Amino acid sequence: MHTLRQLTDQIRTDGYAFVHAPDMRALLAETGPLTDWPAFAASWDDLGPDTYMADGGRYRKRRHAVFVVSTDGVIRQPPQPHYQSRDYNTLNGGIERWFAPVTDAVGAGLSMTTILTFCQQLFDRLTPARSWHVEVHQFRIEARRGQEGRPTPEGMHRDGVDHVLVLLVNRRNIASGVTSVHDLTGQALGEFTLTAPFDAALVDDARVMHGVTPVEPLDPAEPGYRDVLVVTFRRGASA
Repeated sequence: MHTLRQLTDQIRTDGYAFVHAPDMRALLAETGPLTDWPAFAASWDDLGPDTYMADGGRYRKRRHAVFVVSTDGVIRQPPQPHYQSRDYNTLNGGIERWFAPVTDAVGAGLSMTTILTFCQQLFDRLTPARSWHVEVHQFRIEARRGQEGRPTPEGMHRDGVDHVLVLLVNRRNIASGVTSVHDLTGQALGEFTLTAPFDAALVDDARVMHGVTPVEPLDPAEPGYRDVLVVTFRRGASA
């Protein structure tokens, strides 16, 4: 069982951590309620298409929201674009990307609030901040017959923030999707696969790069998908 202190020490030492679902769920439950999780997970069935894919892919759906998070609480911000420079995203960076917003019910729900509060408590132990600029992405990567889905089409990358959480919400009829973590020289540090809801990866984005291999359907006659919540925390926001 991971404790918050053990998780802090692991990220501080290794630059990342893979947390198995039972431990992650327990850590979140210690932070706040997750009683709306079934509705939270079901909301991935209602994501909008990502129309900015420079590789021409139509395998990614998403919603996006921005928050300011501090010891004063979780405060949602007005809709704004997602922007990454080409230094961090050579495929889709360099432009403002506007995505369908996370719904009000999901953004203000108990599960989202608990997840963001947990991240604030953990990341404050690593790099204390008065407040955090937080972006939340609901991703569904689809895989169909003859069309693989690419969770990280930009390849091994950093996000240009301080810390990242990748939380698996659901996984259906897919193979692969292996997460690998490398240091900034390209040396492999570890790999793992998010397979069960609540499996999680936490990375120190200043110190490591991460990527995920493409997913394919186990049964080509049936659709497959990988649903994750990606949360990025960057210091310097004003509450």
